[in-house]
Amino acid sequence: MLDSLKKIAIGSDHAGYKYKEYLKKYLQSQQFTITDFGTDSEESIDYPDPVHPLARAVDNQDFDKGIIICGSGNGVAIVANKYKMVRAAVCWNEEITMLARQHNDANIIALPARFISPEQALSFLQIFLTTDFEGGRHLRRVEKISQTL
Repeated sequence: MLDSLKKIAIGSDHAGYKYKEYLKKYLQSQQFTITDFGTDSEESIDYPDPVHPLARAVDNQDFDKGIIICGSGNGVAIVANKYKMVRAAVCWNEEITMLARQHNDANIIALPARFISPEQALSFLQIFLTTDFEGGRHLRRVEKISQTL
């Protein structure tokens, strides 16, 4: 599956900046096309600022997948999940990451930089990019996520 995913959106707040730069180097070494939605330093910013345009672009299917990073992963995920076709999952271990793809067809991974190492972030990203959605009974459930109430 890794070969079919080539357009990746990435963004972070100040807490996730170093992780973003670390993951970008890996993705570029793997021939991914990366669009960086910011931030560009460790200077404090409001996490919604880079996440809204990133999530909007994933929602519009301009990108195959997205990566968002903040201190806890929660703030960026909450913002991203405001978009109808976005399924952002906070991933902090291998099993959660795998299930986010297999069962929820997550299209954005949200990483908690203050709770995982850069090496763990890379491992979770690799799992996220190489794990397929199982479909089946999960498809019906995923289709219900984007329904408006």
